[in-house]
This record gives sequence, C-alpha cells and structure tokens, in this order.
Amino acid sequence: MLLAPATALPVLLVWVVLGAMAVAGVVPAAVAAVLTLIAVALVSRALHLDGLADTADGLTSGHDPERSLEVMRRGDTGPAGAASLVFVLLLQTVCLAALFNSASGVALASVALLTSRVAPAVASRRGVPPARPGGLGAAVAETVSPVAVAAVATGLLVAGTLVVLTVGGTAYAAGLVVVVGAAGAWLVVRHTVRRLGGITGDVIGAAIEVSLAAALVAASVAHGL
Repeated sequence: MLLAPATALPVLLVWVVLGAMAVAGVVPAAVAAVLTLIAVALVSRALHLDGLADTADGLTSGHDPERSLEVMRRGDTGPAGAASLVFVLLLQTVCLAALFNSASGVALASVALLTSRVAPAVASRRGVPPARPGGLGAAVAETVSPVAVAAVATGLLVAGTLVVLTVGGTAYAAGLVVVVGAAGAWLVVRHTVRRLGGITGDVIGAAIEVSLAAALVAASVAHGL
C-alpha cells in the first residue's frame, strides 16, 4: 500500500509527455487531458473507476450496511455509480485541460497523480477495519502505520515542491495539492467506515479517484493564482 505511488510511474511518464505536447501546441490540451485519463484507466484495468461506481451505488442504496455491501458486491452499475463516473471524470478532464498550458501546470498535474496513489495507504492505516471478511479490504486493512502514511505524503510534498519550483511554479502549490488530495481520500474512507463499518477494495478505488479529482482541483486553482 505504501508503494502504490510507485505503480503510477509508467502513467506519470505518459502524462508528462502528453502535457509537454499540449504545452508545445502539438496536441490540444483537452485532447491530451482525455488521453491521460485513458492511460490511467488502461493501466489500472479500470479497477479504480469500478470501485468508485460500486461505492457510490452502495452508499446510496439505503442506510443498512449489509444491503450496501451486497449492492457493492454485485458490481452492476446503477444510476448513482454512472453519475459519479461522469462527474468525477469530467472534473478531472477539465482540470487537466486547464493545467496543460504550461510546464508548471504539467508538474502540478503529476503531483496530483502521485498524491492520489497515497489513498491506498490512507485506507489501510491502523484503526480502519475491514467492512467484511475476505477480499482486498480485509487483506490490507490496518496494515499501515499512520506515521508511515505521513512520511510518504511528506516525501511527496517535498519532492513535488522542488519539481514545481524548478519549472517556475509557486512554492505553496505542490503542498496544497498534496494536502487536498490526501484530505479527499481521508474523507472517503471516513464516510465509508461510518456507513459500512470499514473498507473494501471498492472503497480503496473510490478513494483514489476522489483523491485525484480533489488534487487536480487544488492544482488548477493554485495554477490560476
């Protein structure tokens, strides 16, 4: 779970290349934004998006945790799941298109991508139980120290700040992206624990996608200031 940001490095390379092409005017920024998200979906086999849809359907199916977990286990996408996919992907696309107009914007988008991969560690930290026996949630729940989560996030913040400063960005921008992205993951986990009693693999996927959207919003805001 702590090494999850490293799994995003191949996708990060694609993001940087497409972002550079957009900055150079080779590819329209909106097209580059869509292509970057396609790359993420292909590498992850859309598992994170599936988790987002299943979690949204489960949380809107009623107040009974058992019913919510059964809806999530079925895996068919309902109205809430479909709407969450549309809105989250649309938000991510718009933010990326706004960021792909300068080198500092591309750097902030890269920080947002890596920040979203801190979400699995946030969801797996000690004190967060599994919602049910079996599955990914039960396998990884409570396996990560909160100190280790903070250390990874801090390291990402420092590295991101150095990169953003190198390409002419502002000193606080990367920090804002990391903090907001991590907060997005924490809120998803907190809410699902209250509603479901713990986490599942779907919740981890949802936390990643919401974290990415939150981090990209923070990045676009910081970039525009």
